[in-house]
Amino acid sequence: MFKKKEKKEQVIKEKKKIDEKRLFLKLTMCIAYLIVITILSVCTYKLYNEETTLVPWDKVDSTKEYTYIKISKMSEKFAFYEETNLGIHFVIQKEETGQWHTYLVGINEDDYNKYKKIIDYTYDRIKEEPEPITVYGYPVVISQELKEMSIKNVANFVPAENEVVINDDNYETYLTNSYLDTTQSHIDELSPALFVTVLLLVTVIFLFIATIFNKDKIVDGLNRKIERDIRSQKKLINNKNYSK
Repeated sequence: MFKKKEKKEQVIKEKKKIDEKRLFLKLTMCIAYLIVITILSVCTYKLYNEETTLVPWDKVDSTKEYTYIKISKMSEKFAFYEETNLGIHFVIQKEETGQWHTYLVGINEDDYNKYKKIIDYTYDRIKEEPEPITVYGYPVVISQELKEMSIKNVANFVPAENEVVINDDNYETYLTNSYLDTTQSHIDELSPALFVTVLLLVTVIFLFIATIFNKDKIVDGLNRKIERDIRSQKKLINNKNYSK
């Protein structure tokens, strides 16, 4: 009778010990998963922001950056690509400081009416100054032919007080080496780094949920190891007692 009671108590103690270790292991794994999820979430957010950030034209470093120009004045087209119906115009962007910068913009000539008021104001066809228009797109590196055409025509567009003569040597300083193609809409691309980070984040979230509901194979394997170790220790103790 006493042996059965003693054995039952021993089983209860063993089970309690296993449950305590399992709970500790489960909590440890959950905390570890939460830390990894937090780190991956921050990385995902930063990588996503880097890909979707709208870059001002004067800060652009790559033809893959989505950018914009705020147009205050705009010339008639001085170059035209018939196959794409793309007209190239000079535009002026004014800063709050009063400074202005001249850039090149490519627009679909079917959208000419959208810019007509600004163009008319630029050529003094109307007196009322229209609201600036912000245009978006991707940079396109200009060809030598377009460069020569813009050098030839820019003098007819820039304000008369401008004393800088733009030539082949200083062209990129004053007009940059590209034009803003407004016909290219924003492309949502998933970079390899962002893809891998999102994949890892989803995997760790899945493991976290599995651990909570005791379905995590990693935790299960460690639990079984804990149970085997406890049973091995128990057998060792029993063998020692038996030897005595």
